[in-house]
Order: sequence, then structure tokens, then C-alpha cells
Amino acid sequence: MSRKCEVCGKGQVTGNNVSHSNRHTRRTWGANIQSVKVNEKGTVKRINVCTRCLRSGKVSRAI
Repeated sequence: MSRKCEVCGKGQVTGNNVSHSNRHTRRTWGANIQSVKVNEKGTVKRINVCTRCLRSGKVSRAI
């Protein structure tokens, strides 16, 4: 499963771990992606959606 929201496009972000001695190592943060069933034009599809889009009601979930 790709870690990208199919509604808003939110995905993985990169940055640095910074230790107490100020050493920098690369790391990534993944978006909170959920696989949900969605009503899309009368058909039920399973898509990957971030929790922000689910909470704000940008998708209508299928029952």
C-alpha cells in the first residue's frame, strides 16, 4: 500500500533525527493512511485516505 492519500495527496515527509550531541541522520514520517470503502459515483471502491480527509468529511464512506 502506498503511503499517499488519494484525496488530498498527503504522503511521506522527510527530515532529520537530531541527537543530543546534534548529530543529524535522515528519517521519514509517514502520513496516517487508512484503507476505507467509499461511495464514488454510485459504486463502492476501496481507496487509501488520510485521517484528516476522513474526519473533515471529504469522502462518503460506504456501509
